[in-house]
Amino acid sequence: MSTRASVLSDWLAQRLDRASDQPIYRQLHRLLQQAILTRELAAGAKVPSSRLLAAELGVGRNTVTQVYEQLAIEGYVSSATGRGTFVADSAPDEILFDDAPPAAVAPPDMQSTLSARGARLITGAGVSKRQGGAFMPGVPDVSRFPSRVWNRLHAKYWRRPLPDLLTYAPGGGHSGLRHALADYLRTSRSVRCTPEQIVVTTGIHQSIDLAARLLADSGDTIWTEDPCYWGVRSVLQVSGLDLKAIPVDAEGIAPTPADLAAPPRLMLVTPSHQYPLGMVMSLARRRMLLEFARQHRCWIVEDDYDSEFRYGSRPLASLQGMDTGGQVIYVGSFGKTLFPGLRIGYVVVPEALAESFATASAELYREGQLLQQAVLAEFIEQGHFTSHIRRMRVLYGQRRDVMLATIAARYGDTLAIAGGDAGLHLVLKLPHGIDDRAVAAAALAENIVVRPLSGYYAHRPDAEPGLLIGYACVPDEEIAAAFETLAGVIDGFLQGRD
Repeated sequence: MSTRASVLSDWLAQRLDRASDQPIYRQLHRLLQQAILTRELAAGAKVPSSRLLAAELGVGRNTVTQVYEQLAIEGYVSSATGRGTFVADSAPDEILFDDAPPAAVAPPDMQSTLSARGARLITGAGVSKRQGGAFMPGVPDVSRFPSRVWNRLHAKYWRRPLPDLLTYAPGGGHSGLRHALADYLRTSRSVRCTPEQIVVTTGIHQSIDLAARLLADSGDTIWTEDPCYWGVRSVLQVSGLDLKAIPVDAEGIAPTPADLAAPPRLMLVTPSHQYPLGMVMSLARRRMLLEFARQHRCWIVEDDYDSEFRYGSRPLASLQGMDTGGQVIYVGSFGKTLFPGLRIGYVVVPEALAESFATASAELYREGQLLQQAVLAEFIEQGHFTSHIRRMRVLYGQRRDVMLATIAARYGDTLAIAGGDAGLHLVLKLPHGIDDRAVAAAALAENIVVRPLSGYYAHRPDAEPGLLIGYACVPDEEIAAAFETLAGVIDGFLQGRD
């Protein structure tokens, strides 16, 4: 055997780990790749025959032959009948590195490689690494979900799964779920719709993304409430739309005469429970928006956020139920009413758009989860959903009362509270000049999760400071102690302001 072959054999023998769980074949393949890419084996160099290398390493010849064949398939080596096996003139990965070895290439600046809208999305992202605990807003108490009922229904379908439930979803989603949803929305939310007008999605984000893609072009203007849910704002920004933040007042979104003089293509509103401040859109404001949309042929996207959880009054009727011009797109989900990981939502569209939305959903997202949708349909039809909503409304109402009493005992009326009449959170207002982001960060260091209200505003200089405090997923008996910890953090900032 040549000196070069002997050197290669020694190099490989020193690096093979006979005690490793990784097969010798994989180790040898990886080591030869490494040798070629780092030029330990130069382009054009002849590698030892499979017989010689196998003998030197004490492995089966078939093992070496298999490695050589794999390297040839990947373009690292080439074989010539009667001449042997040679390192390819240009290894497949080597062309990425010009004349420098891979280790000499500087790591890329990942932020600079993002598109402009990608960079805006990452810079302004509001997603949290924590998704539960005191006082995470918007998270339900998943421990109270009727899992036994759900498991029984699930098992029924899995005992003999229908092929139609294991493939891609048809446009619009599972027919049974669309029928169940149409009945539920008509009776509980005064939504006027047929099953054919409902398209099942993975949640609010996808529903709004679908509406934005089908009803607006890049550069079109969309109104959003200010403040509004940061996740929806992110979805719309990456869709290439021009977002115009319209402030809210006690009656909901409040466009000025100048705003009304330049009609948008879309308006995104939360009329039943403004997120995050909690006010209800007045009847006069609802009528004004509907008439404005009818006259200017613009679309209203109604996010029916937390509408099922009102305390002291019945759930409010939807804006869609008042719409006589076919201008409202109604969206909702089961993330708060059942559990966030379910990832099932829906969009209700005017009849004229139903087929287009169903086709686009299948075309863009290739949905599945039909078995889950079938289970949910039975869960609703058998009355389990409405029973669960009633139980959770009572539970969350109790926790809200404990939360309000705890805050009042500590601060009296010195710190205002907003949004406590519905939903899964309330807003504790802070004095102007307090950095609510710093307060939230300090609270997180104490294992308390709250969200800064200013992060929901588009125009940061105008942002009102405050904290979103979620109480739904915190047991009654833990609320007071957790708030005591949060209050200690808040007091530190209040004293620093004096």
